Amino acid sequence: MRNLFICLCLLTSVNIIWAQQSGDNMEVDSLYREDQIYLNITYNILNEKSSGISQNGFSGGFNLGFIRDLPINFNRTVALGLGMGLSANSFNQNLKIFRENNNIEFEVVSGGSFDMNRFDLYQLELPFEVRWRTSTFESYKFWRIYAGFKIGYVFASNSKFNSVDASYKIKIDETLNKFQYGLTCSFGYDNWNLNFYYPLNSIFKNQRLDGAALELSTIKAGLIFYIL
Repeated sequence: MRNLFICLCLLTSVNIIWAQQSGDNMEVDSLYREDQIYLNITYNILNEKSSGISQNGFSGGFNLGFIRDLPINFNRTVALGLGMGLSANSFNQNLKIFRENNNIEFEVVSGGSFDMNRFDLYQLELPFEVRWRTSTFESYKFWRIYAGFKIGYVFASNSKFNSVDASYKIKIDETLNKFQYGLTCSFGYDNWNLNFYYPLNSIFKNQRLDGAALELSTIKAGLIFYIL
């Protein structure tokens, strides 16, 4: 009986200590979240280019936003992310966009015939992610893989052209698919993370170039930085 009593006391003590530690961990775990502010810098690659269309110079993008991190397991290494952000993207290429007789027209021009030819898109973005990482509440250096879907609404756009003979800037909102959407993936360690975006629809809506459908889309690749 004495030995049984001692064993019961030891088991009770261990159980109390374990429960206290679990409670402490739950309190800490219930507070910390990861990677809720993001800054993304991308290189924009035009995809599905019609014959004769080519990029020139650097086509870049800038994204800034907030993602609400929603852990779904006790260790908080798996989570969902739902957020909102803004992006600005430029495309330097040889597709001249101009207005003629109150209509927007498209024409491929040679690279040497202009000093600048680009169009810019500004979007409100709604990213959704499934997130996996090796983080703990004590360490900010960990591996991560975040995959998801992003939809963007183009709230402003323009095309700029500059040559010896002409110089102008026009709005091109009427030519666009206002909703741009695609698949996203980010992965890396600590501060250095690669980010990719693959489009699921085209930039322009019901536009034609030399009689053929203009189905340009954009693949984006770059670096993404997360801040708690």
